[in-house]
Amino acid sequence: MLIGYLLGSIPFGVVLTRMTGAGDLRTIGSGNIGATNVLRTGRKGLAAATLLLDLAKGLVAVLLVAWIWPDEAPLAAAGALIGHCYPVWLRFRGGKGVATLMGIALGLGWQVGLVFAVIWLGLLAIARISSLAGMAAAISTPVTAAVLGRFDIVPLLMALAAIVLWKHRANIARLVDGTEPRVGGAKPVAADDSASG
Repeated sequence: MLIGYLLGSIPFGVVLTRMTGAGDLRTIGSGNIGATNVLRTGRKGLAAATLLLDLAKGLVAVLLVAWIWPDEAPLAAAGALIGHCYPVWLRFRGGKGVATLMGIALGLGWQVGLVFAVIWLGLLAIARISSLAGMAAAISTPVTAAVLGRFDIVPLLMALAAIVLWKHRANIARLVDGTEPRVGGAKPVAADDSASG
């Protein structure tokens, strides 16, 4: 779990924006450390890199620990998501976990990760609401695992999906109010970030 936490807690969005002179990501837009907020710097390549690296750290945490201690991979998965969402280096103010959860899902079972990606990207393309797509993809993970007979990881994925939903609670409120912005639409600077974070 410690290995997973340390990998998951690497704030790639903050590191990349600082390294490229884009400023402190925590003072831009919503202040979230995920790829959606990186996109607000106007650097699409940087946002894509943040997304891929946030995904990769979840995947690497699971695969690395599975290689060393096969039975402990679920603990690494939990540590990675907790590390991303609550990094000690940023006073426990991290991202929302969608990209990292996809990496974790791919590591625990590629089919689960594939369904995650299809739902995430498909719903994003249709509804153009980042938070909705991310939460739906997160919820799909325990369901897909159960359908595939991977009942050993269903409780873990339920818990991780619950963390992602909790981190999106402000987005859920806006979805209920009908005020959640769509990708590419106007968005208040003070609004909470809603995507891969």
